[in-house]
Amino acid sequence: MSTAPFQPSDSNEPAPPAHEALRAWLKLLACHNLVEAQLRTVLRLQFDTTLPRFDLMAQLQRYPHGLRMRELSEHMMVTGGNVTGLVDRLVDEGLIDRLDDPDDRRAYVVSLTARGRQEFAAMAVEHERWIGSLFGGLQGEELAQLSGLLGKLKNYLAQGGGVPPADPK
Repeated sequence: MSTAPFQPSDSNEPAPPAHEALRAWLKLLACHNLVEAQLRTVLRLQFDTTLPRFDLMAQLQRYPHGLRMRELSEHMMVTGGNVTGLVDRLVDEGLIDRLDDPDDRRAYVVSLTARGRQEFAAMAVEHERWIGSLFGGLQGEELAQLSGLLGKLKNYLAQGGGVPPADPK
């Protein structure tokens, strides 16, 4: 049995499904990196902020009564230490409040201040416009198809699909 990696042939034979999946993954990753780099740049230039700060404020916008620090880090899928530094800076700037959690003396609840909501609203409008522009190479039907396929993949993965079997070594 050959262990050589797949080499595309000059024939018109379709690539094996695993190879197509790898190609799709690499294209998806490249698109993610290109979009993220553009967003980081425009957030910095137009709002003097960072993508992590924008993401944190976006999470708090979804929860007007606030989130515990632990919940915030779970929603952002980052460590508590990463969230703590961001929260400290945003509190210092008056964009978020950090209050003792009435149900747990060891925890804090963070929420956007009125100023934070106002600044985030301005950024969110521009963010949506930027995303629309970045996806401008696709027509409405193509965007719907792409979104549907990515949603299908996300659901499959979220249900544990595709987990490779353990290596018996």
